[in-house]
Amino acid sequence: MSYQTLLADLENGIYTITINRPDKLNALNKQVFTDLDNAVNEISSNPQIKCAVITGAGPKAFVAGADITEFSGLNKDEAMALAKRGQDVFFKIENCKKPIVAAVNGFALGGGCELAMACHFRLCSENAKFGQPEVNLGLIPGYGGTQRLTQLVGKGKSMELQMTAHLIDANEALQLGLVNHVCTAESLLERTKDILNVIMSKAPIAIGKIIECVNVAVVSDSAYTNGKSGYDKEVEAFGDCFITEDMKEGTTAFLEKRKAEFKGR
Repeated sequence: MSYQTLLADLENGIYTITINRPDKLNALNKQVFTDLDNAVNEISSNPQIKCAVITGAGPKAFVAGADITEFSGLNKDEAMALAKRGQDVFFKIENCKKPIVAAVNGFALGGGCELAMACHFRLCSENAKFGQPEVNLGLIPGYGGTQRLTQLVGKGKSMELQMTAHLIDANEALQLGLVNHVCTAESLLERTKDILNVIMSKAPIAIGKIIECVNVAVVSDSAYTNGKSGYDKEVEAFGDCFITEDMKEGTTAFLEKRKAEFKGR
């Protein structure tokens, strides 16, 4: 599939998506959201894609924020629709049954930070900077940032970061749990793919169920959890996994002291 604002490459099961607007520091505009929406559809539907990486073009930014030029002249309803569109695309990333990991190089600000947080986990380069500076524009995060940042770093720190518009560097992001690993810029994609290669050696259905259950653990809204607790979801997902061919293969391989060969069935 071709995109107007993204570069996409599929190699050895890993779909690398690069937001390609380096002259705009990869800012999120309507076309980027359309392309990301289509890219996640491709990830979900293409059996050759086992997992994905989202990154940004150029050395300066992952995504430096939303494209503010598109905000001009919007009324309240249009602004709410803009935020809802961003949230819908980011929910699709968050709930994809295949792992989608952010490789953050440079600035991840505003909508860029929100995009990174929508991914299942994050790695970043040593020069990365994270922040939700929307209050500097008289705004708040609109693509899920108020919720996901709080889930990841806790209420107090989330309040402080959003109210002060303070940016944090890679080391503080690691300390707060916003990212899992800090790498050199040169090794960022390689390190991300190394982790994804490990994940791809595991049972695909089980990986998808882990994503579902962990997402329930951090979302309390019954509209997104169908009224079930995380524990209820875990029991159901455990049962779903138990009747798969992958479970039979995994347990048999364990008993036979060999490496399992999972088929995703």
